[in-house]
Amino acid sequence: RSTPLHSTPLRLQSKSGAADIVTQTDKKTEETIISFIQSHYPEHMILGEEGGVITSSSGGAAAGDGSEFLWCIDPLDGTTNFAHSFPSFGVSVGLLHQGVPVAGSVVEFTGGPYCWNTRSFAAGLGLGATCNGERCSVSATDSVQNALLVTGFGYDHDAAWEQNMRFFQHFTHVSRGVRRLGAASVDLCQVALGLTESYHEFYLKPWDVCAGILMVREAGGRVTTLDGRDYSVFDKSMLASNGRVHEEMMRHIEPRVAELQEEHAGLDLQSKWFIPQGYDVKKL
Repeated sequence: RSTPLHSTPLRLQSKSGAADIVTQTDKKTEETIISFIQSHYPEHMILGEEGGVITSSSGGAAAGDGSEFLWCIDPLDGTTNFAHSFPSFGVSVGLLHQGVPVAGSVVEFTGGPYCWNTRSFAAGLGLGATCNGERCSVSATDSVQNALLVTGFGYDHDAAWEQNMRFFQHFTHVSRGVRRLGAASVDLCQVALGLTESYHEFYLKPWDVCAGILMVREAGGRVTTLDGRDYSVFDKSMLASNGRVHEEMMRHIEPRVAELQEEHAGLDLQSKWFIPQGYDVKKL
């Protein structure tokens, strides 16, 4: 049976709250991707948004196997957008070697009802980034004043979330605009494609960013934490940019993040998270 182009997905389920949802599409897509990876790389570990950690093709819970390779899968990044047929969502698959992104692919669904299309992004470490097979690069914009910025807001409305609300207001005043689109992997790819100049957010997960940060780096951009440290997919804050506006962005952001951590002693933005038990991250 054909599906109308304006239809919305069925069988929605809530995870942590009303805004944090999962669909049957999320689950089935992840199962398909995992099956493919296991058939080709049975010794690799897998970290999926819906299924958690798989250490081998035999499945099961995390039980350290010392693998140097970890696949990070977001089967449907931007599930809420997908559930409303809003065109900012995608499928993201990235590969880490000892914690360093070495390969990634993101398929972005664009257009909307009656005009759906896709953009397919791919990147390899040292090989550059492509969109629909053509090399892509970050923009040449060199000032925040002339930049279009993107951010995102997680489901936990804590002090970091409140600070990012203040960042949203601040950057609306000093840039050409700030957008919140709702799919981290897509947001990163749009920086890599030169459509936007930067993207920042707190509390992103490895499956959100593994492929996307490689796109940005291979397209000539830069990625750090919001307090200026080298970024890994296991960090809790991120600023990705075209590189040319990065230092100026940091001058706006870094002092506020330092104040945030001083004012809220229990707020931990420094430690790593979501490192699977047994995964070899010696390069971090």
